[in-house]
Amino acid sequence: MEQKKIDFLIIGSGIAGLSYALKVAEYGTVYIVTKSNEDESNTKYAQGGIAAVWHDGDSVEKHIQDTLIAGAGLCDEETVKIVVTEGTERVKELIALGATFDKNKDGNYDLAKEGGHSEHRILHYKDITGYEIERALINQIRKHKNITVLDHHYVIDIITQHHLGEVITSHSEHVKCFGAYILNIKTQKIETILSKITVMASGGAGHVYATTTNPTIATGDGIAMVYRAKGRVKDMEFVQFHPTSLYNPGEHPSFLITEAIRGFGAVLKTIDGKEFMHKYDDRLSLAPRDIVARAIDNEMKTRGDDFVFLDCRHLDRKAFIEHFPNIYEKCMKIGIDPFVKMIPVVPAAHYLCGGIMVDKQARSSIKNLYAIGECSCTGLHGANRLASNSLLEAVVFAHRAAQTSIEEIKGITHQEHIPNWDADGTEHAEEMILITQSQKEVQQIMSNYVGIVRSELRLKRAFDRLEILYKENESLYDKTTVTQKLGELRNLICIGYLIIKHAIRRKESVGLHYMAEYKKTELKKATI
Repeated sequence: MEQKKIDFLIIGSGIAGLSYALKVAEYGTVYIVTKSNEDESNTKYAQGGIAAVWHDGDSVEKHIQDTLIAGAGLCDEETVKIVVTEGTERVKELIALGATFDKNKDGNYDLAKEGGHSEHRILHYKDITGYEIERALINQIRKHKNITVLDHHYVIDIITQHHLGEVITSHSEHVKCFGAYILNIKTQKIETILSKITVMASGGAGHVYATTTNPTIATGDGIAMVYRAKGRVKDMEFVQFHPTSLYNPGEHPSFLITEAIRGFGAVLKTIDGKEFMHKYDDRLSLAPRDIVARAIDNEMKTRGDDFVFLDCRHLDRKAFIEHFPNIYEKCMKIGIDPFVKMIPVVPAAHYLCGGIMVDKQARSSIKNLYAIGECSCTGLHGANRLASNSLLEAVVFAHRAAQTSIEEIKGITHQEHIPNWDADGTEHAEEMILITQSQKEVQQIMSNYVGIVRSELRLKRAFDRLEILYKENESLYDKTTVTQKLGELRNLICIGYLIIKHAIRRKESVGLHYMAEYKKTELKKATI
């Protein structure tokens, strides 16, 4: 099969990948690869908004401090300063590209306040901010002659010297990325695409857990393939559980109830209608996400309840519907009028603070390979992401990656003699149940043993169970023709392993990584 040679290969079509594509498109050919539709990403489902210093009452120093406090002392302070300082200009660029954010009657932006923020600084569009940003970016992408979108294409692995027969280890310092092997889902043929620069913008890994707000595509593919290629990953133990997904058994993924609703005045209560957040934090329902999620988890476990309530009954109905039309519509659709009944909510896996380790220009440890967005670990979030900082991080590091790669690509040539994918000796899977059942087992293991609260015993049990699944799946992978589902399972097992491995190493409770052994010293105000 003929190999394609391009300049920039972008894996993923969220805000990070799309922003990067628009910035480098004047400097070469750009391919954006996505395994679903071009607009399907975690960005699309981001309800709350994008945080930025926007008015005179706010300041860069305040936003930096809020981020550092939420990150439990593990943020990279230089990165925090970069993102907050450069972020406002990047948001202005989004507006120039056509993204719309809500304004108040005075014509100023209607800035929201979310948990952990000391000021109103969240720009939003109703409760579908991510969808609106995605719409604006894709509209610009479609107009550009140098950009090709390969939807329904699944990246199996990035190409390195390993595929030329060279032995690569985790200690190798000279690993280079030459492109990727990509499965055309519609034709089931595996294509070889060679690129001068490859950008991993593949999003998160929420589906390593049984309950998640992430779309089904969030299976950690980018992180797993970089780890297999001996790239460095960092902070994988810090998995953020959103405190409030809609409790609606049977629905998957879980519907997100943005914490902007709590910023709007909604109050968390137990099933018997009693407030409880005062027992855990002085900021009550507006405490950082890790504290709120852990408080809810504790209330559910000690009381034996399946959910807690979010009370919106006292809020202004007209203003609520205006700000959160999709949440209102969703609740009404399942028979919950939020002004008559309280909304049942439960924590769900939402965001991965760790990922592919990158420098201040988004360069990974593998040469010619960048990582941006949720799949990367820039050091911004530390042990816990501050609400609405993720979209900001994505556009800031997409910009930095673009600036650097535009310069670096001048000295890069395509690698010669790359072999095509070898599927000889493999057969199509006879029983799909081997894949689907293993995926359910991974998700149950992670949810039950590596969730909001962990212990050394649970982590050891999870590691042992996952090791069995790993061996079974590698045996299946070696003899089976690669499909998207098989590849995703392989990646989910890898992600589970990395989360457990990093959690075992960190023998303390900090931020999102909460160990039962350290409960007495860490339960209250864990991130202060």
